[in-house]
Amino acid sequence: MKDAVPAIESATSIPRWRSLLFVPAHIPRFVETAHERGADGIILDLEDSVPQDQKGEARRQLSDSVTKVGRKGASVLVRVNRGLRALAADLDAAVVAGVDALVLPKTDSGEWVLEIAHAVSELERERNLPQGRIRFLAQIETPGALQRLAGIASAHPRMVAMALGPEDFSAAVGGTPEFDLLLAPNLAVLFAARAAGLLPLGFVGSISEFSDTHNLRQAAENARRLGFAGALAIHPTQVAIFNEAFSPSAEDVEWARAVVAAENDAAARGLSAFSLNGRMVDPPVVRRAYEILTLAGSNQPASAQ
Repeated sequence: MKDAVPAIESATSIPRWRSLLFVPAHIPRFVETAHERGADGIILDLEDSVPQDQKGEARRQLSDSVTKVGRKGASVLVRVNRGLRALAADLDAAVVAGVDALVLPKTDSGEWVLEIAHAVSELERERNLPQGRIRFLAQIETPGALQRLAGIASAHPRMVAMALGPEDFSAAVGGTPEFDLLLAPNLAVLFAARAAGLLPLGFVGSISEFSDTHNLRQAAENARRLGFAGALAIHPTQVAIFNEAFSPSAEDVEWARAVVAAENDAAARGLSAFSLNGRMVDPPVVRRAYEILTLAGSNQPASAQ
């Protein structure tokens, strides 16, 4: 039977995730303080950061952990495991009230996404949870998945975001997570996500290099210029950097307000393209200005001078 998601749920607005912080779900002290880190979302990790012999306890604690990390309003995500037996146990623990999304590691096909969506829908129905509320963030971590990005992105209405897993991807191709290797797959994920109306997350570099804050900031700022909306963090020091890098600067907002104000004046004169400060402005530029104001939480342009 086809997995139907009510239109009102599948049309849920795209979240703003400038920073998603991984937290090992089996370490209470990290769970207790996660809500203080300022991240837009907290990923309770049941996968790589949790030793095999502690995954069961992490699942048993998960419902309480969800409540703790979401107490200041951050989105709550859970990264599940890829193996079928572990995945089944993870879904049983993670499909609970308060979870906003599941992070699906090593996603390699749209069919895999659909199978997980079916299982989540069954659990939602059994538990009287809102149908379709829990969304999916797919991690792309194998070269084979790059050939199926469009199918993955459009596999199900639960899909909300995609990100390249730089460490796993590099290992899968026998390389190291450096710029030259990671640029093309990151751009492929970016284009596929945008084409499907999803959030593209990530930056071109290794997620594990959190101590070099200068290079991290440069990488994040470059990612935003490329079109990425946010990034996944493995350490709290990365959160503030991502929040700033993926937010419009004061100069961006000033420019956007000037464009919108000038557009209003041009529209009154019957023009769809116009000049502003010596540069041509047409509808795509205006659209970018409105997007900046939306991200900045402002849609009130300054009066034209």
